[in-house]
Amino acid sequence: MTIIIKNKETLLIDDFKFKCSVGKNGFSKDKKEGDNKTPIGIFKLGNIYYREDRIKKPISKLKSIKIKRNMGWCDDPRSKYYNKLIKIKKNLKIGYEKLFRKDNKYDLFIVIKYNYNKTYRNKGSAIFIHLTKNYSPTQGCIAIKKKDFFILNKLIHKNTKIKIS
Repeated sequence: MTIIIKNKETLLIDDFKFKCSVGKNGFSKDKKEGDNKTPIGIFKLGNIYYREDRIKKPISKLKSIKIKRNMGWCDDPRSKYYNKLIKIKKNLKIGYEKLFRKDNKYDLFIVIKYNYNKTYRNKGSAIFIHLTKNYSPTQGCIAIKKKDFFILNKLIHKNTKIKIS
């Protein structure tokens, strides 16, 4: 099964067609950290993360992980933890994306395994399928509405891939 990002506003899976948003600057075959572009390619999916205080544990064929207050995703190309889940500590001297947020963007998200297993510095990090309320452009992720996320989640499994073109 493959999730297809058809254009800047369409996500397809099976017979379902969802509205979505992508990177503010479109797509790129040569993604760079901070370019606000969504990477082009075919990628595996990682774990699903959720805010237990806002959403009950999703029923998913992906591994579900509760988001804790001290969780972040390293977006600092100088760090050995680049594009990985990290624990936020007081004197942390690296750049990261906070996962426990005031807005609802990361109440529920799935990791897209872009630049993930073998990580290249400055090639982009923290590429997720996450929530949106208004379809505003992202910094490189794919964003969909919560109701669509729940439908998508029921269809996918650990072998599902995402094709972004």
